[in-house]
Amino acid sequence: MTTEPAIHIRDLVVGFGDRTVLDGVSFDVNRGEIFGFVGGSGSGKSVLLRTVIGLLRSRAGTIDVLGHRLTGASEQLRRKIERRWGILFQQGALFSSLSVIENVQFPMREFLDLSPRMLNEVARLKLDMVGLKSTDHDKLPSELSGGMIKRVALARALAMDPELVFLDEPTSGLDPISAGDFDFLIKTLQQTLGLTVFMITHDLQSLYTVCDRVGVLADGKVVAIGSVEEILKSPHPWVQGYFRGHRASALNLRFMTTAN
Repeated sequence: MTTEPAIHIRDLVVGFGDRTVLDGVSFDVNRGEIFGFVGGSGSGKSVLLRTVIGLLRSRAGTIDVLGHRLTGASEQLRRKIERRWGILFQQGALFSSLSVIENVQFPMREFLDLSPRMLNEVARLKLDMVGLKSTDHDKLPSELSGGMIKRVALARALAMDPELVFLDEPTSGLDPISAGDFDFLIKTLQQTLGLTVFMITHDLQSLYTVCDRVGVLADGKVVAIGSVEEILKSPHPWVQGYFRGHRASALNLRFMTTAN
């Protein structure tokens, strides 16, 4: 069994013009864990995710994913690795003109040579995994609730049987009950499929209930990393304000009671 991390980032620098957003960011995401990244608005969480998946270029540092150096990699290697991960963007990013099942089939049509029957069977399986009914398969995204859009986007992220899944604010815009259900779904799929999950989030409940470890981004750097219990011990002002503020107090009490 390999001990090599799924994601290995060292001294990453990303900026726009005269502004440096990420300034020497380093961290690992272990295989098989759910790793949550949190930070204030404008801290660079989404910039980090987009840089890792290749939508933004870094100024310095290295990014290794699934044992391969992606920094400066050829287009051929990058496409090979991209087939081994799935992405759920914040708003779902579904194709508005495609039905639910066609959205899930999209990456399979791009990368695989499957018959129409097989495409339908695999897509139905993925939609069943995320809890969507067969009566929803032919609907357009405009006919779906926010929670259903997230589930379709997650099914599409799982279409290629990935080892690694990136989630960008997966519970954003969901009511507390739907968010809790989605957290449970993510944890269940991670355990069932053996996934590694890298999750950008601001949802305290998600950090406490599904994440194995958490990284905190502030001032362009990783200022704390570890389990929630370890993060709570960090003296950094933003960490203290976020994890020990008024909204977090009930979660802290519940967490510490469970831990003990």
